[in-house]
Amino acid sequence: VEKASGECETRRNPAKKRSLHGVNEHFEPDSNAGSCCMMVFQQPASCASGYNGTLFNFVIYLSMNNPHRFIVVEGPIGVGKTSLARRIGKSFNCELLLEGAGENPFLERFYRDPHGAALPTQLYFLMQRSRQTQDLSQAELFSPVRVADYLLEKDRLFAEATLNVNELRLYEQIYEQLTLEAPVPDLVIYLQAPADVLMKRIKKRGRDYERHINLAYLQRLSEAYARLFHNYAAAPVLIVNATEIDLVDNEQDYVRLLEQIRETRGGRHYFNPLPLELQGGV
Repeated sequence: VEKASGECETRRNPAKKRSLHGVNEHFEPDSNAGSCCMMVFQQPASCASGYNGTLFNFVIYLSMNNPHRFIVVEGPIGVGKTSLARRIGKSFNCELLLEGAGENPFLERFYRDPHGAALPTQLYFLMQRSRQTQDLSQAELFSPVRVADYLLEKDRLFAEATLNVNELRLYEQIYEQLTLEAPVPDLVIYLQAPADVLMKRIKKRGRDYERHINLAYLQRLSEAYARLFHNYAAAPVLIVNATEIDLVDNEQDYVRLLEQIRETRGGRHYFNPLPLELQGGV
């Protein structure tokens, strides 16, 4: 049993420790040490180019050579950003900053009636993200690495896509009064997938408040995300084609992504691996 330093903590619920499970790794709280225990099942990470050790040792190597202190995973609804953020957070045993869409009491009504519920839905998210941003800024010095599943810029993206002219004007006035100063990420991982793939994933996970989402809305959001990251220059961006790969349950896909994360130091990069069935039997 190897012990990793630091507490397992999620910003949305700081008092609750996480019990994290993976294929090659298993985390459990250590009540005596106040940290996390990692039990390693020795399986080779043969897909890591130039690395022949276990997945656990590769993750340790990556964490020791990780240039990024604040990593953001972004993308449209259903693309898998929260699941990937959780897995990266587990690998680095670090703090998570999660959006908490299910906590928004207006969201289900918005999906049923976008015109009637867009403004309260968006203002709730704005206030929620404002509080989280303030907490993150205040605690910035106390965590070596953080992983989030949203950029603050996303809030304005959704506002512009859902609010009418008068609502957007009110939203912008409130936004300016909040004077938000979000920490700039060291790396943004932007996940992409076609709208029909997003719809299939949303239906598969079966969340009640998402059952009224339609394909046209997903297409509009995907286009808005593409415009956002076409002009985004505040941090390095790793653009990931998440259509065919499985970054949560497939070890080879995930380890190749970890390699790309370590190598991405600036600019814009693309991660577009072939699915397993097209890799010549790998």
